Amino acid sequence: MDFESARDFIATNHRSILLTYRSDGSPQMSPIVAGVDDDGHVVVSSRETAYKVKNLVRDPRASLCMFTDGFFGGWVQIDGTAEIVGLPEAMEILVDYYRRLSGEHPDWDEYRAAMRNERRVAIMISIERAGPTKFG
Repeated sequence: MDFESARDFIATNHRSILLTYRSDGSPQMSPIVAGVDDDGHVVVSSRETAYKVKNLVRDPRASLCMFTDGFFGGWVQIDGTAEIVGLPEAMEILVDYYRRLSGEHPDWDEYRAAMRNERRVAIMISIERAGPTKFG
């Protein structure tokens, strides 16, 4: 699968399992919701204190199995390198992430305050491999 087709799939299918690596090299998986930004990065919102974030700071390799909301149907695996963007730099990335996945928030000041209170970060994954897919 080419990268553009993978990005198109992720832009309309946001459910995923994110695989990162623990310090002992074993896999750690997290259910997440992801989107794609204008630069083609896969974007995930997380708490700064989450294990997936700690794992990615130490080892930026990330793999995602993206699938449809109905679970059964199309899916694609992507592999890449993650960058963690913390606040305050992450705020507009997180706003864009919300808009792409959920539309307009009823109170952006409230949303921004929640992002600060929850110590949110943006995980930005550069796609380096796409596939396999449901079709092989």
